[in-house]
Amino acid sequence: MRLRCPVVPPASSRSFLPFLRAARSHLASLAAVAFALHASPLFAADSAFTVASTNLHTGGMVDNAQVFDRDDCKGLNRSPQLSWHNPPDGTRSFAVTIFDPDSPGRGWWHWAVAGIPATVDRLPENASASGFLKKLGAVEARNDFDIDGYGGPCPPPGKPHRYVITVYALSTANLRLAQGRPSLMFDHEISTATLGYARMTVTYGR
Repeated sequence: MRLRCPVVPPASSRSFLPFLRAARSHLASLAAVAFALHASPLFAADSAFTVASTNLHTGGMVDNAQVFDRDDCKGLNRSPQLSWHNPPDGTRSFAVTIFDPDSPGRGWWHWAVAGIPATVDRLPENASASGFLKKLGAVEARNDFDIDGYGGPCPPPGKPHRYVITVYALSTANLRLAQGRPSLMFDHEISTATLGYARMTVTYGR
């Protein structure tokens, strides 16, 4: 015995249009609700990884305490106090760099330090010269003044330069970097293990 299914005649395109319009309206409503939920505090993204300083603030001028202390620059050359918050999950260590992108050529490295333990969330002022970083087991690069550690701003007279301060959260506690290696080498190794970064930019001119 054969069963035969009834054949439903295809609906005309004109009679199908109201259904399409209703479906589109319904989907648009769902999208609006989803957007509202995502934008609400309940569904807000995790707080961002941020960096702050008691010596510096974003867009501000560098104090004399952080300015270089050689040649014709008469600062105190003290590395700035830094603190950071909300690093990404999985952070195993931190690194810090200070770079001047306005220096002629490839820019100017003022500081690069790696191997800061994941349990540390701040550096005191003058951490570079005081021995604080060495006690942590961190290592510092040779900056473009040809000095290991921190070298503050000392641009030529004229237009102020920008100084980009970056704290990196890293996926490893061992970048296999040694004290005094070039800053570019630090920058390369840091980039291979970066989970996230926090950044602020300050200025200085003479």
